[in-house]
Amino acid sequence: MFRPDPFAGSPSTGRGPALLCVSALCRSTGVQWLTRLDRVKGFLALSGTRRVRIEKELNPENDNPKGYANPELLITTDELDGRIGPGSERLVLLDLRPAEAFADGHVPSAVHLDLFGVSLIDTDPAPLSAFLWMIGHLLDSRGVDPSGTVVVYDEQSGIRAARAFWFLEFFGHSPVRQLDGGFGAWAREGRIVSRDSVPPKSRGWKAGRVSERLATWRDVRDSLGSPDLAVLDTRSEGEYCGTTVRAKRGGAVPGAVNIEWTQNLGKDGAFKPAAELRALYEGAGITPDKQVITYCQGGYRAANSYLALRLLGYPRVRNYIGSWKEWGDRNDLPIEVPETF
Repeated sequence: MFRPDPFAGSPSTGRGPALLCVSALCRSTGVQWLTRLDRVKGFLALSGTRRVRIEKELNPENDNPKGYANPELLITTDELDGRIGPGSERLVLLDLRPAEAFADGHVPSAVHLDLFGVSLIDTDPAPLSAFLWMIGHLLDSRGVDPSGTVVVYDEQSGIRAARAFWFLEFFGHSPVRQLDGGFGAWAREGRIVSRDSVPPKSRGWKAGRVSERLATWRDVRDSLGSPDLAVLDTRSEGEYCGTTVRAKRGGAVPGAVNIEWTQNLGKDGAFKPAAELRALYEGAGITPDKQVITYCQGGYRAANSYLALRLLGYPRVRNYIGSWKEWGDRNDLPIEVPETF
């Protein structure tokens, strides 16, 4: 019996996919009824969360509509919805929002981890080592799988999830992905929201170190003045210009370029397309041929811009996690107070 190829065009017109034999699909998958049929990026959605892949898009732009060099660092709500539920591969979902937000509702199977109050303002070797051990222990306790994908999210493509993303990259874990648009996008699209709590357990994950992902105050100081260096200040204009002071001194790291992290996101709370981000950064002199060190007040906003640059394919990006709180509190480090325009 002839079975039309669902990936091929119509025999008569050569355009568009041939009709899918639904009964054959149901027999092959053991599904008796299709309660909801939703074609999204080459998937058929069955009963909301169960998906059967029947087609791979022939146009690669459809898999990377924003044109990123590293699109695999993000995961869309559509893709995540298709990869959770019974029979799906194991994903570790980390919800980085405040505890009360998690309790009100979260992506099914997510585990809560609020790192927002856990900061470091001393990147000397001893305190830095102790801090990183603590973060690694927290990630292990939340069930990070040594060989599994970790998906992090907060309310939007925000700083909480980006900081967790950066930690996992620094610790050498791969793959790690951030939910583009965050829980806000998930909820707006009417996807399943859970209030169940999944008890996490350690899976023997061990934190490594990818030293070129992190910058200390010494790294920044010793690189100042190098034509190979671009220092990216991701704070507000007031913090950058010293009118808003959140340390002993106000101002900026000498030579830093100020691009506030919020410019990475569109009105929907998701990362902007690559063309817009590239114009933003390259237009300000933050170019991919340079070593880029991002900073803010405590490494949170800097992590979001770190991810934005990683999406663009910048090969040498580091997060100065001590950031302005450390730099501004130290009288032995140089500062400048840029003029406002």
